[in-house]
Amino acid sequence: MNAKELFGWNLRKERVAQGLTQEDLSSEVEVDRAYLGRIERGKENITINVIEKIGLALKIPLDELFRKPPDGEPMPLPLKAGRRPGK
Repeated sequence: MNAKELFGWNLRKERVAQGLTQEDLSSEVEVDRAYLGRIERGKENITINVIEKIGLALKIPLDELFRKPPDGEPMPLPLKAGRRPGK
């Protein structure tokens, strides 16, 4: 797993754990939702400024976004489609 894939893996894991949609997070970070999706898939070479904004939005230390997952850890499942209650 390269650095972009590792970052994307941890980003998606944390976003899903917090119950945030890509739309929610992209709005908070002020980036396009499709761009955030490409980051999660390890397809974008992002700037340190965007990395910092993501860490602040998720309220986690930046090193968490670069943590190597344990061997065999499954990719986080996507959130259920559709609108969440209260939205």
